[in-house]
Amino acid sequence: MAGLLQDKIALVTGAAMGNGEGIARVMAAKGATVILADKNEKVFETAASLGQAATAYQVDVSQYDQVAQMAEQVMAQFGRLDILVNNAGIARMIPVDNMDDALRDLHYQVNMVGTWNCVKAFIPHMIKRKYGRILNMSSVTGPRVVDPGMMGYAMSKGAISAFTKAIAMDVAKYGITSNAILPGYFLTPMVMHSAQETDPKNPQRVLDGIAAGVPLGRFGKPEEIGYLAAFLASDEAAYFTGQEFVIDGGAGLPETNSMGVVND
Repeated sequence: MAGLLQDKIALVTGAAMGNGEGIARVMAAKGATVILADKNEKVFETAASLGQAATAYQVDVSQYDQVAQMAEQVMAQFGRLDILVNNAGIARMIPVDNMDDALRDLHYQVNMVGTWNCVKAFIPHMIKRKYGRILNMSSVTGPRVVDPGMMGYAMSKGAISAFTKAIAMDVAKYGITSNAILPGYFLTPMVMHSAQETDPKNPQRVLDGIAAGVPLGRFGKPEEIGYLAAFLASDEAAYFTGQEFVIDGGAGLPETNSMGVVND
């Protein structure tokens, strides 16, 4: 599978660190020319570590004008985009007795509208070529399960799963596929932040509890999402579209489970 994505041009958002970085690294290793986009300026450092075949853009995907400008530059430099991975996202806790409207809107703006903006900017080019692979990072949180305080995040990820299917129907006639990846617990900066919010005095307690609730007994590694993404972005996956692919170490299997809770 070393050349699975040979000669493909791939864009990964939220690629400065975490799962996005893992996806970008695997796709580069599989032969793709990778474009990394992120709001965090660390994206340039990450891209540099991938070598000369990687390009970086500092962009806020929730702002369409920034995404459209990036799309113009990508087309000018590469002439096409084969693979679009919408990975950029945030997760913040919203207690039910607070129902913070600002945090609700922030989740939707970054997670869902950011995905919408990138598809809107690049889909005309894919339609023109009658080729493209769109991968949207949804989550098990929302479409499958939910933990306390995750209302804003769950809502936005459920919307991404629905959007993925809707796009798949609209672009199938052009030979373009659209699929969603639903990760469980991966040890990323986002998960570390959530653990800190849950128990500021002892976030490691939360992380240990989460790992204990996963049948495989551990967090996922970002590159493991990368392997799934690389396959779905390849020509070998040309008959998959409008689907949700769960990668959670079996965390959704137990009938009774208390995720993230350790009894004292």
